[in-house]
Amino acid sequence: MSYSLKEINEAVRSDPQGFAQACDQAFNEKVEMAAKKIADHRKESRIILLSGPSGSGKTTTAMKIEEVLDNAGIETHTISMDNYFNTIDPDTAPRNREGQIDYESPFCLDIDLLNRHFSMLDRGETIHIPKYEFSRQMRSDILSQPLQLGADELAIFEGIHALNDVIVGKNLKAFKLYIAARSNVVDEDGTVVFDHSWLRLCRRIVRDFKFRGSDATFTLKMWPNVRRGEKLYISPYKENADLMFDSSLACEFSVLKPFVVPLLEAIPRGQYQVVDDILAAYERIEPMEERCIAPNSLVREFIGGSGYQY
Repeated sequence: MSYSLKEINEAVRSDPQGFAQACDQAFNEKVEMAAKKIADHRKESRIILLSGPSGSGKTTTAMKIEEVLDNAGIETHTISMDNYFNTIDPDTAPRNREGQIDYESPFCLDIDLLNRHFSMLDRGETIHIPKYEFSRQMRSDILSQPLQLGADELAIFEGIHALNDVIVGKNLKAFKLYIAARSNVVDEDGTVVFDHSWLRLCRRIVRDFKFRGSDATFTLKMWPNVRRGEKLYISPYKENADLMFDSSLACEFSVLKPFVVPLLEAIPRGQYQVVDDILAAYERIEPMEERCIAPNSLVREFIGGSGYQY
């Protein structure tokens, strides 16, 4: 799927708030469709595995699916698989070809514990979800939370490695959902103006700045390693999904512009080719004011000002 540059710009100029509402409605329809498929599958397994590359909106999408299912009387619990990271041990941590710790590897997770917890939940047993403390790079079992699923309750496990074979291979009956921003912005002749991978990068740059105070250089330095991890550990397994979900919104290219362009313009031209390409593309895209975006829009995961907690 692609979005028309001409249609985006015309919509932003004529009725930006209506455009944003229409984009949110289209996204919510996808959420409702995914929730229905999950609900229909729940007799097979109580586990939903939700994966996607960085900047895909997994957190908000999982929350929205949970809301739809809860409203349908199916109590649902969303668990971040980040909490299953192992405490970093330099002697045993996976390493990349350069000999550095490979933080993108699925083997940074406690795979055995995850698979054991999936089986226990499906059997109606109580598990204790660990809590990973990123500031200390260690897992805390003291802060763990108990969870037991009732007869008609579900658990969404959300994480970049959720569809990896090391997990899916032992949980074949779980419902598997792959989320990614998959749509480009194209010109009238079909030429790509704004690549879908740039959208995820812009989402990350803005979110890292808004929530962490990090400048764009911080995100850009990490990005090649993130992309390497995606190609090795995420993209090859997307075909495991029962449903693929495009999380891009046509309006967000315009919404992100006032946030991301100043951050990118602070970087010297020529330092990063992708920055120069994105800035050139943004010269052709109309900006949209943040006030047009609803508090519960997916876009709020990246620009802030939402009722959701990330």
